[in-house]
Amino acid sequence: MPRKLSTSRSGFSRRRFLGAAAVSTAALALSRTRIYGANEAVNIGFIGLGGRGSGHVKWFEDLSKPGSAEKPAGGGNAPPQTPLNVRVAGLCDADAKILGGIHKKYSQAKAELDMRKQLDDKSIDAVVVATCNHWHALAAVWAMQAGKDVYVEKPVSNNVWEGRKMVEAARKYNRICQGGTQQRSDPVQKQLQTLIKSGEMGKMLWIRGNRLGMRESIGKLNAPLKPPADVNYDLWLGPAQDKPIFREKFHYDWHWDWNTGAGEMGNWGVHILDDIRGALGDQCTLPKGILSAGGRVAWNDAGETPNVHTVYFDTGVVPVIFSLSNLPFNNKDRKTQSAVWRGQPQSGYVIAFENGYYSGTRGGGKVLDKDWKMTKQFKGDAGGQHARNFIEAVKSRDPKHLNAEIERCHYSSSWCHLANVAFRLGQNYTREQHEAASKLPAWTELVDGFHKHLDANEVDAAKSGLKVSTMLQIDPEKETFVGPSATPEAQALLRREYRKPYVMPEQV
Repeated sequence: MPRKLSTSRSGFSRRRFLGAAAVSTAALALSRTRIYGANEAVNIGFIGLGGRGSGHVKWFEDLSKPGSAEKPAGGGNAPPQTPLNVRVAGLCDADAKILGGIHKKYSQAKAELDMRKQLDDKSIDAVVVATCNHWHALAAVWAMQAGKDVYVEKPVSNNVWEGRKMVEAARKYNRICQGGTQQRSDPVQKQLQTLIKSGEMGKMLWIRGNRLGMRESIGKLNAPLKPPADVNYDLWLGPAQDKPIFREKFHYDWHWDWNTGAGEMGNWGVHILDDIRGALGDQCTLPKGILSAGGRVAWNDAGETPNVHTVYFDTGVVPVIFSLSNLPFNNKDRKTQSAVWRGQPQSGYVIAFENGYYSGTRGGGKVLDKDWKMTKQFKGDAGGQHARNFIEAVKSRDPKHLNAEIERCHYSSSWCHLANVAFRLGQNYTREQHEAASKLPAWTELVDGFHKHLDANEVDAAKSGLKVSTMLQIDPEKETFVGPSATPEAQALLRREYRKPYVMPEQV
């Protein structure tokens, strides 16, 4: 078990998160010009060791095993590859019990409760950040300032503003920074791009994404939840505000609290929206406009994020619509949840073309004719080679080699943040306002399906607290709201208030 660490600041913390001085020019120059030998080890530190983070440890460790297939946390499988020399050198988690359990298996690694200790360690070349969402951006920026390359889980940020800070840090310190949307490394993505560029499907008309995955209520306590005794709560909380917690479980369910998570939109939604941005050839950075409708209904629990959510994105390329729900398809049959519109995957997206459709899910896709009959099938590996892609870029020092370079991931995460901001700015729900986003038939069918879904779960749209926004206008280049949408309330939600001393610097 690692020793109990105080929250006193290390040399790195004084130098970096207080911004008292800069990393030395000589140290930065050395880190920028280092070239790895063919067999030289890349020493990795892992920050955040929950279910996702502990899976990452094995995923990266497996890169060193001869002939092993790479299996990312969350599923997928890649063909056997030539081994890379990757060493599990550091482990970090604010929960001493979790940290101790992982350290027993990887005893050669240095174990720390405080990530600043790991970032001070000059023997560590790169870090994998799989903390709670509210820590992702600050941990990544600190790591890049400390001269380390970064693999950071999705959503890469807590808000739009700090996502841009991550991009600025990667550019300033010449770091390799990969986001955790692993499907960017799935071979199926290139197959889809080839299909689109061939012109055989004709013009792209619209795209619809879905995340229809059941969850349960997280409960609501009468008195605040006490963090587990093994958790250093100050380190766990980091930049988030110290607010009372009323959910029943401490771990994982932080996803449904705005202070620490981004809801299902930032959990599964970011994967699907990143796929959609990829299908658009990344030519759309941020949407020009966005309308959101939804709410947290049926459960009466401590969660804040919506469990039903529909969004219209005006991309300036083609309309993108998105449907999210954590409720079952039918409240009387809680074992199933099927899409309420023809041809729609529960977790994936459909692209409508002049000559048919493409239906994509994690690890594969289908080309369909106008009658929804399959004419071609694509098979992938769900991004099994994403970790390899990161290590290869670390060794080559070429960020262009990355399949999910940080700026791409910043934009995809920001689509989710903007969808959540629009939800939070919404007013009392009306169907008319919901439909006002577009005359697109697919949007009308999505709105119809939204209401059928509510009815199936015995939710009264007029009495359930649902909200709908106006069409918010965005300047994609400046990454801010514009026109009547640029209210102080809206602009404030593009960033957050940081809890001192865990503050994202204005100038990275």
